[in-house]
Amino acid sequence: MTANGWIQIALFAVIIVAITAPLGGYMMRVFSGERTFLSPVLRPLERLIYALCGVREDDDQHWTVYAVAMLLFSLAGFVTLYAMQRLQNFLPFSQAVAPNQHLPPVGEHLSFNTAISFITNTNWQSYVPETTMTYFVQMAGLTVHNFVSAATGIALAVALVRGFARRSARGVGNFWVDLTRCTLYILLPLSVIVGLFFVWQGMPQNLHDYTVVTTLEGAKQTIAQGQVASQEVIKMLGTNGGGFFNANSAHPFENPNALTNFVQMILIFSLGAALTNFFGRMVGDQRQGWAIFAVMAVLWFAGTTTVYWAESQPNPAYAGLHVDQAATAQQAGGNMEGKEVRFGIANTALFATVTTDASCGAVNSMHDSFMPLGGMIPMINIQLGEIIFGGVGSGLYGMLLFVIVAMFVAGLMVGRTPEYLGKKLESKEVKMAMLAILVLPLSILGFTALAAVLPVGLSSLNNAGPHGYSEMLYAYTSATGNNGSAFAGINGNTPFYDSTLAGAMFIGRFLMIVPMMAVAGSLAAKKIVPASAGTFPTHGGLFVGLVVGVILIVGGLTYFPALALGPVVEHLAMLSHNLY
Repeated sequence: MTANGWIQIALFAVIIVAITAPLGGYMMRVFSGERTFLSPVLRPLERLIYALCGVREDDDQHWTVYAVAMLLFSLAGFVTLYAMQRLQNFLPFSQAVAPNQHLPPVGEHLSFNTAISFITNTNWQSYVPETTMTYFVQMAGLTVHNFVSAATGIALAVALVRGFARRSARGVGNFWVDLTRCTLYILLPLSVIVGLFFVWQGMPQNLHDYTVVTTLEGAKQTIAQGQVASQEVIKMLGTNGGGFFNANSAHPFENPNALTNFVQMILIFSLGAALTNFFGRMVGDQRQGWAIFAVMAVLWFAGTTTVYWAESQPNPAYAGLHVDQAATAQQAGGNMEGKEVRFGIANTALFATVTTDASCGAVNSMHDSFMPLGGMIPMINIQLGEIIFGGVGSGLYGMLLFVIVAMFVAGLMVGRTPEYLGKKLESKEVKMAMLAILVLPLSILGFTALAAVLPVGLSSLNNAGPHGYSEMLYAYTSATGNNGSAFAGINGNTPFYDSTLAGAMFIGRFLMIVPMMAVAGSLAAKKIVPASAGTFPTHGGLFVGLVVGVILIVGGLTYFPALALGPVVEHLAMLSHNLY
């Protein structure tokens, strides 16, 4: 751990804090239908979209209608993306691997897995993108879903926020309007600006055939290229994570230098952080949003510190080999296995924490090569529901579900009916919140247990013992959490894993959303009760500490036994050199 590393981490935190309020205010105007500086250009296009699609802008949907619209939209996206992959050899731009060569159709199991993956904002990739997907599928399929799946998540968060903000309302907004405004006014403009910046920094953006070159040794090498910058920016901004290249953000075409690496991390957190401020503005008290921000910031800092510390430590396996693992001006020190030298340990630890705090899944290193405790933190971040700034939308609504549980606990302690922001939290809201939270461990632990006892599950492991178990646990954690990153020592492109991981992605996205929307509808229909002397303040340090405590207790009780069999055992074994 170095002073230079801490300065870079601190600079990242300062920038996130600085952009939260301006971007949150802009989102407030967008989703409230107010005029923005982009309205003169985009408002006519917005109206045209509504006219062509038959959408009534002023139609306020009940939560069930809102949820059904979202589900039908996702179903249509799944069908079209599956068809694109199966028919990609008949579609335009089917050449990719080399000049005048065409890619075959994607297999049915892999097409099913990938279609589920991209409509759920997971972007799990059990394949090598540059040798599997054509340019057309990358552009019209994967990149498009990077936009709309992100916009869907934000729209759902907006609906829940309206539930807290509205009084005795029947509806929670209009899904089609929220989806359109998010895409037009937020995701597209930012993607165009930052995409051009990425091109300037050296990311390819073309439709050329792959380039075949002769190396200095006389061998032939195929250099993949394509529409990298346009996919890279929305993969980060929309917390999608699916890379154009198999190496993801460790590839120099996806992440050319330290500056693009830093900007990518900012993109991952930008909208999730801004949504906390949007929440405060919507409920009429920005302090409420900053309190939620503080909860997320505490958990982010704890995770980043732990990963940075773990990866900066010398590996005990080399203790008797007289290997110098200290950080000096000539070397990074610590555990550099699986990391890019151009980024170093500090930026690698920060990236790994940020991408798993959010549901992004982009990686600039191999998580499988992390020290046991360093790899455990990204796993925990996802298992908690990626509520630490989180995926676009999903982070906020996941955190608000924990807030409901925390206020229920506070109410039990003082003997009052729990309330939050003037809304009484009754049995329906608490039950739905707990149902949404418990869906995640049901999928993660259930599928991991299944894979751990079946030969088809064990046959995909490249490592035995606790690390092999960690690879399975991380895979289903990532899929259920709609993250998409992986411990890369597991072969996920088999019928068993393609099917079960797709099931985990579906459960983690939609079985959590439905009870969450029920909470939104129930809260919107409630009246706001004026605060009294006995009302628990929800904008101070006590509230922040209570929510952090509830999150850690629920997470610990749920996942510690599973983690103890994997990274914890591996760490203890490493210390005693039993694995080496």
